Amino acid sequence: MDFKAEIEKAVAAITGDKAKVKAFKKDPVSVVKSIVGNDAARELIDKIIEAVKTKLGAGGFLNKIKGLFKKK
Repeated sequence: MDFKAEIEKAVAAITGDKAKVKAFKKDPVSVVKSIVGNDAARELIDKIIEAVKTKLGAGGFLNKIKGLFKKK
């Protein structure tokens, strides 16, 4: 199993769908398992959760910065 490919696929699937982002915030393990399968190694699930959290955190931070510079 290619961990990097699975992580990238899951991150793209979750961050690209507002409903999945909302569900991920409530129950990240279930959302990740629904994408990569229930038999995925716990190590992979944990890495995906961390990657998604990083991506969401960076996106939220960047959006806040962009908001500071918008014309009103």
